Amino acid sequence: MTNDKRDWKPATQLVHSGVLRSEFGETAEAMFLTQGYVYETAEAAEARFKGENPGFIYSRYANPTVDMFEKRMCALEGAEEARALASGMAAVTAAILCSLKAGDHIVAARALFGSCRWVVETLAPRYGIEATLVDGRDIANWERAVRPNTKIFFLESPTNPTLEVVDIAAVAALANSIGARLIVDNVFATPLMQKPLQLGAHVVVYSATKHIDGQGRCLGGVILSDKQWIEESLQDYFRHTGPSLSPFNAWTMLKGLETLPLRVRQQSENAARVADFLAERPEVARVIYPGRADHPQADIVRKQMKGGSTMICFDLKGGKKSAFAFENALDVIVISNNLGDSKSLITHPATTTHKNLTDEARTELGISDGTLRLSLGIEDADDLLKDIDRALKAAAA
Repeated sequence: MTNDKRDWKPATQLVHSGVLRSEFGETAEAMFLTQGYVYETAEAAEARFKGENPGFIYSRYANPTVDMFEKRMCALEGAEEARALASGMAAVTAAILCSLKAGDHIVAARALFGSCRWVVETLAPRYGIEATLVDGRDIANWERAVRPNTKIFFLESPTNPTLEVVDIAAVAALANSIGARLIVDNVFATPLMQKPLQLGAHVVVYSATKHIDGQGRCLGGVILSDKQWIEESLQDYFRHTGPSLSPFNAWTMLKGLETLPLRVRQQSENAARVADFLAERPEVARVIYPGRADHPQADIVRKQMKGGSTMICFDLKGGKKSAFAFENALDVIVISNNLGDSKSLITHPATTTHKNLTDEARTELGISDGTLRLSLGIEDADDLLKDIDRALKAAAA
């Protein structure tokens, strides 16, 4: 087994950390497609279940391939422990619900992916868990929302789709002051551009479907935190509700992690060029990109992010008609509600990812009929700019 070297740079960790080699000495990580495990004796099985003899029991609990993925994510994130799950939403839901009970209270930033907002605003209250949504950009809003029973803070930063940025360190400090825990969905920033645990967050979640796989193949999610919280709060929930990641998907994620720095670097460089290009076009009413000086929270971006992200949000003049005409005229960029892919992807949030929100809620979040969310891929930037130029002209026709 390769020991995790804490002084390794991320690119090296993402190739070598967590490797568990079998007796065959394979170069690539082995894929252990097994449901269960055998024991030499009944006494050995008893010892394994009692925790006296470490090892694998059942792949719903843990699996060697999944374990490698978890260890590699820990090395990258700087976390003590991780659990890999079947999807990003499985990770978000488990992280929020595993340590809550009826009568507890969640405070969450209102700017959330539609399914995340549903978990906070609709699902949790069904089980007697109170929830308050706030404008997360102002720490005073978090302070005013605190109640004696507040146990969890939850936020995305940058947010989906309008790329608002929340001061993670400030929210973490508030959580510490009241004995609550801060959960951060870090999917837009990626673990290469933002380290929530270093900023004081207690739990980090990812949709590994996005940049970690990043090539449109498999679903996956991961939760990272300290060992005590994982074992005392998450572990029983995880074992008994069964949201585990399949070994095949874990193996795919391991392969994706090897190229993550290369892909994210190219995607972010493309995003910066495209954002600057869009900002100069008369067809565009607004461009939001964390790498630009005109981002509304540029000071916080500089404080907590190492780059501008792979995502852009922009508004076209002409509303839905122009937005649809723009999408339909694209050739290189494809229409999809996914993100973080090697291919550039675009979606219209008002009719896709955030369609279930009320008109008032979308307006509150800054999502108009002309809003588009663009996830940049690794294509040649010149080809992307030509594609966008042609689509902008079609949208204005």
